[in-house]
Amino acid sequence: MTDQAVVTRLSRRERRVTPQQRELFAGLAFISPWIVGFLIFTAGPMAVSLGLSFTDYDVLSPPEFVGFENYQRLLSDPRLGLSLANSFIYALFHVPLAILVAMGLALLLNRVGKAAGFFRTAYYLPSITPAVAVATLWLWLLNPRIGLVNQGLALLGIQGPGWTTDPAWIKPGIVLMSLWNVGGTVILYLAALRNVPPELYEAARIDGANGWQQFIRITIPLISGTIFFTLIVNTIGSLQLFTEVYTMFFGNMSSGAASSAGLFYNVYLFRQAFEFLRMGYASAMAWLLFVIILILTFIQLRVSRRWVYYEGS
Repeated sequence: MTDQAVVTRLSRRERRVTPQQRELFAGLAFISPWIVGFLIFTAGPMAVSLGLSFTDYDVLSPPEFVGFENYQRLLSDPRLGLSLANSFIYALFHVPLAILVAMGLALLLNRVGKAAGFFRTAYYLPSITPAVAVATLWLWLLNPRIGLVNQGLALLGIQGPGWTTDPAWIKPGIVLMSLWNVGGTVILYLAALRNVPPELYEAARIDGANGWQQFIRITIPLISGTIFFTLIVNTIGSLQLFTEVYTMFFGNMSSGAASSAGLFYNVYLFRQAFEFLRMGYASAMAWLLFVIILILTFIQLRVSRRWVYYEGS
């Protein structure tokens, strides 16, 4: 084959590759590090944990296949039901409160002006603070005797509750602590608010709409996509809460009130895996949580069609 024939064949192959295919190949090349990382550090461990969920594995000896025994045990474990209920109760209070608090702060920031940059940084800083440090700080703030929260309530003539000792107040204390960390949601809402066309507010004011009517009829629909995103993310994060609770109540193998009221699902999963060395059972718990989150996310996606507005849809 002559050199001219080789060049001709190569040029024909190049013509067969469309611009869309070139963009696809370039995109895959750019995200290939993420794909490799996902396969090694996420998909791989998930596949292994699925296999371990059908075994009796204590790390010290080889896994022993037990079929669906771990999943059957999930149905009869009272502590699992307690931990799941604690996580759902926390999510039920944390998610709407976090959305409301973040929305209120974002609305305030949207009116600040030049000082908005400072306040954005101040609100976001807790989001990048290590979770262990946050838990340690709030363990002191919520101390029933010397904590600043109860001291502040005492100045108002209110006797503060036992945030870390009374089973009825442990979960409210954790919700209060988590509201300190809404900076990321605030930034998302602020960005969404600044994308709302100001002409719509001007037209509404001309038509006689007050501030509340503008918020309900203009602001909420136009940022509903962001609200929906934070709803899903906060729901998943609430059901996966672990580090703060474990640091506050289980770091020293504590018992008593915290062993029941503060026993969240991921805390119980961690203890089964790394304290009691029941890796097979813990893997089954992890997959149960995955299915629960999958179902909740699917329901939220279905319901979102009735209230989420997307521009151009």
